[in-house]
Amino acid sequence: MTGRSNHFALYGLALVALLLSGCSRSPSFDIMGSFFPAWLLCVAAGILLTVVLRLLLLRLRIVVAFPGLTYPCLTALCTFALWLTFFR
Repeated sequence: MTGRSNHFALYGLALVALLLSGCSRSPSFDIMGSFFPAWLLCVAAGILLTVVLRLLLLRLRIVVAFPGLTYPCLTALCTFALWLTFFR
């Protein structure tokens, strides 16, 4: 049993090292003395872009079939596009 538990400990340590390797760089912004993570600003901008796109769709009289699915996906698309554009 000790050999098997050593394998679990080794695999667990490798998994932790793999998961923590992405934590080396944390992009953040200093806004009036407080540091905000970049992803939070990208989400806020993605929500604003989704609102603008919704108003554009209403103005063009385009009917959205599943708004409960469309708008969260549109928010995610805008958020990820902003993240890739500015922080790749």
